[in-house]
Amino acid sequence: MPAFRFAALALATLALAAPVAAKVAAPRVSAASFTNLASPLPLPYDEKANADAQVAAARNRALKTHKRLLIDLGGNWCLDCRLLAGTIDLPEVKRFVDAHFVVVTVDIGRFDKNGQIAARYGIKGRLKGVPAVLVVDPRTNKLLNAGHETELSDARSAGPQALADWLAGWAA
Repeated sequence: MPAFRFAALALATLALAAPVAAKVAAPRVSAASFTNLASPLPLPYDEKANADAQVAAARNRALKTHKRLLIDLGGNWCLDCRLLAGTIDLPEVKRFVDAHFVVVTVDIGRFDKNGQIAARYGIKGRLKGVPAVLVVDPRTNKLLNAGHETELSDARSAGPQALADWLAGWAA
């Protein structure tokens, strides 16, 4: 294969594997590592909430404010979920997220609750990990980050800045 064809193929492959190119710069995160997050980490998931009503209300807010809907599926037992929540709670990240997304957290129990939320966006069967973050266009109710939903399920191997960078990649 000629070198130019190989290079073109490599670039095309990278373009497909990467999330949507960041149109918006990520906030500069003050916490260098997760050890700099507030302790104890948040417990962001309401185990008694009506997930369908929560998502519908969040979608309506997203429509009215012209923001994307960010559905965070997880559980309070999950360290990666709590690290994501702790990172989002940082003032600079919270300002960024609030400017671009309407966030709703949905408790999935031990992968035995609220599976209808993921299914509504084409995710069949058990989630591959949590947090599963769904970025949705509220006008069309279409999943924008299909294939990238569980990329933060190993958040502990990243850092606060990497999580902010990932979120920025899906901001509009």
